[in-house]
Amino acid sequence: MKAIRHRLGAEFDYDLDRIFADIQRRQAESGRTYVTRPSRRIANNKAMQRSGGSDVSDNAESTPAARESQTLGVSDSP
Repeated sequence: MKAIRHRLGAEFDYDLDRIFADIQRRQAESGRTYVTRPSRRIANNKAMQRSGGSDVSDNAESTPAARESQTLGVSDSP
């Protein structure tokens, strides 16, 4: 496949329009029936939402350090 790609590229000066036109010409001359598939849908590429699986929380009491200090009976107060 790579050898064919390089040969076609060199033959048509790596001009994609000329390469594609040659492919279409060869298909028309072959007399075969070719199937055209519908175009693929383009992905939206939207940012994903966080899953919430992190140990970081807005509530300081629910962090691992806060849970450990509660277990040990340590207080934040002086």
